[in-house]
Amino acid sequence: MKTERGSAGNLLITGFYMLAMIVVMFAFLGDIRLMYQKSSIDRTARKYMLRMETTGELTDADRIALTRELEAEGVTGLSLEGTTLGRVPYGSPIVLVIRGKLEGKYDFQEKRVSTAKN
Repeated sequence: MKTERGSAGNLLITGFYMLAMIVVMFAFLGDIRLMYQKSSIDRTARKYMLRMETTGELTDADRIALTRELEAEGVTGLSLEGTTLGRVPYGSPIVLVIRGKLEGKYDFQEKRVSTAKN
């Protein structure tokens, strides 16, 4: 069995590709963090939508708690415009609209409409 001599060129190419993969991985970490934040906002919106279906409105206490949770998740410029804030009759649509910015520069909107059967 004959052994082949290694080449410094092969090692250099392998090292270059490993470095390139690390650079790509770090480039996507910021995007992954934004996706995680958006997913967290989605879960929070669902939680408060279920509460709103029970009470028929977004109560003042829930509005304050929702605002605090979203600010803790890094949302700035928060707006709930378009949200059902007043009590609505049973069977009427209920809407939760959350607008804001993530990391101070990425606009987002999360809109939930009542899933209760009318």
